[in-house]
Amino acid sequence: MSAEVAVRAAVIEALRGDAALMAAVHAVHDGEPARAAAPHAHVGECLGADWGGKDVAGRELRLTIGLTVADETPARLAAMIARIDPALGAAGVREGWRIVSARLLRSRVARAGGGAGAGWRAVMDYRLRAVREG
Repeated sequence: MSAEVAVRAAVIEALRGDAALMAAVHAVHDGEPARAAAPHAHVGECLGADWGGKDVAGRELRLTIGLTVADETPARLAAMIARIDPALGAAGVREGWRIVSARLLRSRVARAGGGAGAGWRAVMDYRLRAVREG
């Protein structure tokens, strides 16, 4: 299985396994949902590149994680954002791929959708490095 697919699955499983995050959202979606009740989280696109060494097969992945709330202010997003790093740290081996590092590259918080009353959205871009085990 490709690192992109395996690591995405491991991240989704880890996010769904975080009790504090799941208490704050209705669901964690694989891909941005077309229609979903807020609050929710999603794992978005995953871009991969070769990374590794002489004796290590590895992939560097850029992964987007999104959070959406229907609130008038973005305040509730802070607690949800705080759960992402611990969840990534808890991601296990999946289909022979193990995450060895996760680093937040950038994040943004903005109004979701068109205007007032549309809620707020946080999007975080991570750089993950994964190695093949076995």
